Amino acid sequence: MSRERVVGEIVSKPRSRGRASSGAAQSVWLRQPPTPRNEPPLSRERITEAAVALLDEEGMERLTMRRLAERLGAGATTLYWHIDTKDDVIDLAIDAIFAEAPLPDPGTGSWQENVVALLSGCRDMLLRHPWSAALPLRQRPSIGPNFLAWLEFLQATLARAGFEGRQVQAACWVLYNHVQGSTASQSSLRWTSDERTAAQERLTLQKDRYPTLSTYEYMLDDDWEQNFRLGLKYLLDGLDAQLAPGA
Repeated sequence: MSRERVVGEIVSKPRSRGRASSGAAQSVWLRQPPTPRNEPPLSRERITEAAVALLDEEGMERLTMRRLAERLGAGATTLYWHIDTKDDVIDLAIDAIFAEAPLPDPGTGSWQENVVALLSGCRDMLLRHPWSAALPLRQRPSIGPNFLAWLEFLQATLARAGFEGRQVQAACWVLYNHVQGSTASQSSLRWTSDERTAAQERLTLQKDRYPTLSTYEYMLDDDWEQNFRLGLKYLLDGLDAQLAPGA
């Protein structure tokens, strides 16, 4: 199920000109976009597209409002008219990439197959944007329309399967954390094959202390795809068991 990117929904409070004050809504999604003025044409859509491109090329640590303004061919003052903070930019960029995560057709396949398709598509999307590895470290919740549409599909799928109340929330977060943690680890770790081999040799020399890690060659395991899919199967099997009578 394809989706058009949505930018600028979920607004409930008026926006004051300039940067957010200490008493203003902290999320960009809870503030009104500014009214246009006679400046070089900028919009949330243009800013978001440029931010995603800059993040893809240079990563989260090099994103600054000045660099983003330069990429847009605008002054920093003009950019601040539209976006209050760097956190706002990241909020918009996160939501934009979630528009790339396809939503399966809920009318086909089992609930487990729908979850596998949903999380696999999300994993592919997150790996296309390696800077997303930093998302678990952020202290701001994602409440943009594209992310919420993705999360709505996941929770609706779990509810249709028969989960209720707290079960839906718990199952939702264990599945989301699996895909987020898996992709964050894969995007963040940068080991060469020589480094892996050297680390495993060191483990082997300490086999008495780390017998299991040595035996199963922990340091040499880099099959991220298989580990993700097998781990997801274990989670889904466990969740399915909770739906059995008397569970």
